[in-house]
Amino acid sequence: MQIFGVDIGGSGIKGAPVDLDRGDLAEERYKVLTPHPATPEAVADGVKEVVGHFGWTGPVGITFPGVVTGGSTIRTAANVDKSWIDTDARALFGERLDGLPITVLNDADAAGVAEMQFGAGRDRRGTVFLLTFGTGIGSALFMDGLLVPNTELGHLELNGHDAEKHASTKAKEDHDLSWEHWAHRVQKYLAHLEMLFSPELFIIGGGVSRKAQKFLPLIEGIRAEIVPAQLQNNAGIVGAAMRAAKAE
Repeated sequence: MQIFGVDIGGSGIKGAPVDLDRGDLAEERYKVLTPHPATPEAVADGVKEVVGHFGWTGPVGITFPGVVTGGSTIRTAANVDKSWIDTDARALFGERLDGLPITVLNDADAAGVAEMQFGAGRDRRGTVFLLTFGTGIGSALFMDGLLVPNTELGHLELNGHDAEKHASTKAKEDHDLSWEHWAHRVQKYLAHLEMLFSPELFIIGGGVSRKAQKFLPLIEGIRAEIVPAQLQNNAGIVGAAMRAAKAE
């Protein structure tokens, strides 16, 4: 069975049909740059281009980098235009995609759902975090395999600022941090989460997961197991498709 997944990020909008039996992309993903400003209308145009590239005419799952309530209403917009707040995303995308069935969910939650079924979290019980490091830091929290949605723990305060301003991949690039220096920042963030939630496992996702060997060995003093996401930066696309299939 194939369903289409789209992952909206602060820097790119990417999507592809997903083979839900394998938990992997059925075709090579297509990506466009996230527009700036990332207004609802401009982002919807980007999503339409991605879906249209494949000539897709079935259900579509779409992630959003912020809190999504009721499967539709956007409540926060830290890394996109603030005009997203209170937007009915399902209606917006449905109109732009000519009435295709639409499912919308938080981006990290989508990645987490995929990793828990097909990746590093498979068959893991207890408290598990999936953290995506990119333009910001996304978080997905699972208790015995069940998702606690919209945690958005990249916005926990760390050193007087949002954690993602201190430890995201964008922060590494903006401040030209070495892997060692950045790993120390990530370590402090993980230690803070560990103090609050005592998880058994941290799964590190986002594009930087492809380079896990450069920084994970540098992180010390964390009791929980720390592993890279197995689906890497495709997890959001897969998880979006999974949720769209569940909604059918």
